[in-house]
Amino acid sequence: MVRQSSKLNALTIKRANKPGLFSDGGGLYLRVSKAGGKVWVFRFMLNGRAREMGFGSAAVRSLAEARHKALECRRLLLEGMDPIEARREHRRARALETARLITFDQCAEAYIASHEASWKNEKHRHQWRQSLGSYASPVIGRLPVQSIDTSLVLRVLEPIWATKAETASRLRNRIELVLDWATAREHRTGENPARWRGHLDKLLPARSRVQKIQHHRALPLEEISTLMERLRAQEDMAPLALEFVILTACRTGEVLGARWSEIDLVSKMWTIPAVRMKAGREHRVPLSPRAVEILETVQKNKNIHTDNDLVFHGRRPTKSLSSMSLLMVLRRMKIDAVVHGFRSTFRDWAADRTVFPREVAETALAHVLRDKTEAAYRRGDFFEKRRKLMNAWADFCSPTTAIVSPASVIGISTAREA
Repeated sequence: MVRQSSKLNALTIKRANKPGLFSDGGGLYLRVSKAGGKVWVFRFMLNGRAREMGFGSAAVRSLAEARHKALECRRLLLEGMDPIEARREHRRARALETARLITFDQCAEAYIASHEASWKNEKHRHQWRQSLGSYASPVIGRLPVQSIDTSLVLRVLEPIWATKAETASRLRNRIELVLDWATAREHRTGENPARWRGHLDKLLPARSRVQKIQHHRALPLEEISTLMERLRAQEDMAPLALEFVILTACRTGEVLGARWSEIDLVSKMWTIPAVRMKAGREHRVPLSPRAVEILETVQKNKNIHTDNDLVFHGRRPTKSLSSMSLLMVLRRMKIDAVVHGFRSTFRDWAADRTVFPREVAETALAHVLRDKTEAAYRRGDFFEKRRKLMNAWADFCSPTTAIVSPASVIGISTAREA
């Protein structure tokens, strides 16, 4: 039996006003809705299942166009292919082709925008944009992300791999993350040309072989009390903040970001929330009497007309001091050290001048245990032992004691017993 087709024409389509299906033959139908809308549909059987796909509005697609689409579908069916799946695959291919035109710079900006809310500070966000903008963008920034291969990644990294090893290593990781994001968003396919293990590690020397370890310049223990005496002779916010950094053995960013809501002066304790810690874990800091005195001094001079929660703010009460302001205090005093180096000074003191257990000093520095088994069994944070440790450190740093005060001796001798 020959299938009858071409039943419809312009007039019958115009007059079709009742809801229902009007066949043109060959599986093509005009569907009229109750509201009077008219659309083309193609109905067919595949593997014993009745299926239907739309061709769009009759007001947009002509009868001739609808018949051509129906003919293409019948040809696919003859080859055993599902017209609906074929159309989906075609749309995916077109979308991927369009997506592949997105550039590396566009992907990098999209990655940063979607992740920067989880980054801890403005400096980290700046470093992402600065490193990609300075080194990656001039080479691959305007290229479609799909076209970036190993040779292009090497063109970015090789000029700085030996001379700026730390920067190059971080840059490689950032490029890898951006390309992974692009793959997940279907902007590119294939292996990541910036991955290290099993790929670039075969083409570039390990960072440890090209980078000389540069330790943070630290002040000798014998000079710490003299420095503290000179700091206390100054009345500005920056010297107070620097002294607080030294006494707490905390990182600069942790101190400069300190909030009054984190500090309990009665309990002499400062609780730094996990979001502001490098290891992403809450850290309780016992405050020595001198550290409390610094906070009381700052609090006394606080502008009573502002509800600002920052402890060590700059000239503008709503903006914290910069890390450079602390470094400038040292430079003006002609001290050959960096702020972060005082953590090394503290660690040397704890190891060489006291009998406090190593793990107590490491916890005071908020270091993460490398031994995963030991870390899994540890539940406490040695807070009371650390209070004695930090009090002893404050006594050692005191300008009134040359080496160690009687109070420190008590703290040191009882460290094992606590």
